[in-house]
Amino acid sequence: MPYARPEALVSTEWLAAHLSDPHVRVVDCSYKQPGIAPTARQDYDSGHIPGAVFFDIDDVAEPGTSLPHMIPSAERFAAKMAERGIGNDDRVIVYDTVGLSSAGRAWWMLRLFGHDNVALLDGGLPKWKAENRPLETATPAIPPRLFTARFAPALVRDKAALLADLGRDNSIGREQVVDARAAGRFEGTAEETWPGRRRGHIPGSRNLPFDRVTDPATRQLRGADELRLLFDAAGVRLDRPVVTSCGSGVTACAVAFALHLIGHPGAAVYDGSWSEWGLPGDTPIETGPAKP
Repeated sequence: MPYARPEALVSTEWLAAHLSDPHVRVVDCSYKQPGIAPTARQDYDSGHIPGAVFFDIDDVAEPGTSLPHMIPSAERFAAKMAERGIGNDDRVIVYDTVGLSSAGRAWWMLRLFGHDNVALLDGGLPKWKAENRPLETATPAIPPRLFTARFAPALVRDKAALLADLGRDNSIGREQVVDARAAGRFEGTAEETWPGRRRGHIPGSRNLPFDRVTDPATRQLRGADELRLLFDAAGVRLDRPVVTSCGSGVTACAVAFALHLIGHPGAAVYDGSWSEWGLPGDTPIETGPAKP
């Protein structure tokens, strides 16, 4: 079965043929957790797809918050896109150094602020490099463009919305929560990577680690039938609303992208994710595997 939204994915061949198109904007959206060297910016400076600008998740985020890289105001997002030479008439192609990890965050944020003409590079930088395609180290000098942001609230959830959906008895709510963290973190058997957070998961949530939606050999998205089987095996019903979550709202977007690709009407992302829910406090937590 083909993808329901094939326009959301472009091949390295397509991108190579369109690099000179003035209305194709390439964006390196790589991200690494604090303390990991080299940084994502240093990786970009050492070699990126020609013409690509760097989408710094923490720079684009709302400043001064206690949680990592929370979504900014529409005005701030518009300014950050404009200064990167991205306008409303551009087709934006996002990628990262893993294949699909943090690129999904940029894809989701662009759509969250009204820019639907955005696609993911299938296989990301690993596939581009494997094919010996050109790289450059210079930051491109792209004049600013007009970007008008139009916020789409249906694509994001906050803690209050998830608590309200759980209800008083912490039963599974109307919206399915799909957690993109590794199984050990979801079940509470592994140390949580965000300091000071409790172990476990949101009650009633399902677990589908984000890296399972891509082929480990090629870094490309799995086929539509494979993706549907993955969601089915995780206990996710594609005919019901979905909210994706993870450690800090980054890899949750990779799972949201996979859902979009196979035709789900629109998964929302819990922006605070475990960096918020897992803080000491009264948010309910479960441990162990997802309940049937």
